[in-house]
Amino acid sequence: MKTSLVTGGAGFIGSHLVEALLAAGRRVLVIDDLSTGSLQNLEPVVRHPNLVVVEDTIGNEKRLLELIGRADEVFHLAAAVGVRLVLDDPMRTVATNVGPTESILRQLQGKKIPLFLASTSEVYGKNPNVPLAENDDLVLGPTPKGRWIYGCSKALDEYLALSYHQRGHVPVIVGRLFNVVGPRQVGQYGMVLPRFIDQALAGGPLLVYDDGRQVRCFGHVSDVVRGIIDLMACADALGEVFNLGSDQPVTIRELAEAVARAFVPQPAIEHTPYTDAYAPGFEDIRCRVPDLNKVRKTIGYRAHYGLDEIIREVISWKRKN
Repeated sequence: MKTSLVTGGAGFIGSHLVEALLAAGRRVLVIDDLSTGSLQNLEPVVRHPNLVVVEDTIGNEKRLLELIGRADEVFHLAAAVGVRLVLDDPMRTVATNVGPTESILRQLQGKKIPLFLASTSEVYGKNPNVPLAENDDLVLGPTPKGRWIYGCSKALDEYLALSYHQRGHVPVIVGRLFNVVGPRQVGQYGMVLPRFIDQALAGGPLLVYDDGRQVRCFGHVSDVVRGIIDLMACADALGEVFNLGSDQPVTIRELAEAVARAFVPQPAIEHTPYTDAYAPGFEDIRCRVPDLNKVRKTIGYRAHYGLDEIIREVISWKRKN
């Protein structure tokens, strides 16, 4: 039986990945410090005989080495998450994202154990291309603006991982995730869809930042998890970077309207400046749409969930929890 190690396995995406791996007949090891994840996310499988959950930080190299020694593959999802958390604690962002990734790569060196590195669309920064392809330039903002520290730290993770792969030390696959949504995602760290739904459940209003014309694509976590597992099973994916998510664009205002339509009576929608939500001078990206041609050609990836279906599912989960 193959053993999979999932860092950040009690998080939103990580917990869905853990479930899918167990369903595929794997033994799964999870390490999570529960700083942003929760054991409640693993409740559906917590008693599964093939699941082991270790509550610890990935900065504990001794514990990490022991777990890697038991693994046949590693999915590295542990990271600082959300615009709010990044802006509030930039030093924690760098410490969480960069050092542990380098430690994992060093400990995997020469073991021929494949690594999936979860990266982010944030690495594209202010690149204006539509859609964004994996070989497009990374256009990050100035260092005095902490807004870009998350994208910069994840880009450094990618450089490290790909360097280890190119030197033949670690088989690596990088996935750049675009606005993954679904049940178990919380809005407290700045994620827009659960934040809108929380506001609607509280009677509104739904607060749209700025003019609401920012364009994003929202992919269901199940589609993304399926893509991650399929990439790890594909020899042609090794050493490559892949966009993962949905490529169906929607403005943030349209997203708020779609959430409002799911409620009776419909909550009001109001606009608020970025200065009320974040620090003065906050920069946002106007449009971020992934080019998914590469991942489609490599593993036949496609998204199965539409936005309205995703919204209904998240509302249902929120009401139950």
